[in-house]
Amino acid sequence: MDDAPRLTAKRFHEMPGVEDWRVLFWGAHAHFACESFAHAVELVSAIGAVATAVGHAPDVDLRPLGVTIRTATRRDGGLTLQDARLAQGISEAARRLGCRPDPSTLMVTGIAVAQDRGADVRPFWAAVMGYEPLGEEDAIDPQRRNPHVWLHELDPPKPGRGRTHIDISVPADHAEARVAAAVAAGGRVVRHEAGRWWTLASPENHGVDIASWPDIEDFEEDPGGGPAEERPATSG
Repeated sequence: MDDAPRLTAKRFHEMPGVEDWRVLFWGAHAHFACESFAHAVELVSAIGAVATAVGHAPDVDLRPLGVTIRTATRRDGGLTLQDARLAQGISEAARRLGCRPDPSTLMVTGIAVAQDRGADVRPFWAAVMGYEPLGEEDAIDPQRRNPHVWLHELDPPKPGRGRTHIDISVPADHAEARVAAAVAAGGRVVRHEAGRWWTLASPENHGVDIASWPDIEDFEEDPGGGPAEERPATSG
C-alpha cells in the first residue's frame, strides 16, 4: 500500500468518526478501556470483523482491562483512507460494546542513535536488535512490537563518541502535561518548538525528546524518512 495516496495527520483528523484516535510515530493509535479481560476479548473479536470488512488488519495489543490498536497501511507508518475507514469502524464497535476511549495512555517510544559523519552503525543496530532497515535512517522490528531505532549525525561531530537518546511520541493534546510532569520530577527543557517537540534533560543529563508533531503534521507531499521527519537531531 506504499503507493496509495497518503493522508496527513490533519486530513486524518478531519475525517468523521476518528475522534478517539491520535497520530503518533508509525501510524494512528487508539486505546479503549474495558471492564474485564472477557470484555476486551469481545472488542478484539469485533475489531477482527471490521478489519475483514475493510481489508486491512491493524496491530492489536490486548490487556486485561483494555485494548490498544495501531493502524498504518504504509510501511513507513504513513496513513491512507483505508486507515481512516478502519478507525471509524473500530470506534463504532467500541462504542457499541461500551468500551471507553482513553488517548491519555497512548505513547510510542523510539531510540535515537547519533553517529559521526560518514559513519554507518545501522547494520550493527539492526543485527543486535534483530531489526530490518527502513528508508535511509531507521531500523524497525519486523513484528512492530519494540522501539524503532533512528540514526542521525552528531551535531557537532564527535568522532568515536556515539550517543543515544529516547524519543517519545505522545498525543498533541497531552504533550504539554507530559513535559510539565517531567520538569516537576527534576528534568529541564533544553530546547523546544512549542506545540511540536521538546528536548528534555534528566537531573543527570540524559536526553529525551517529547514529540507531538506527528499528531498535527500537514505535509502536502510525503517528506519520507518515517517517524523522524521533524525531530531535532540532538547529540543525546
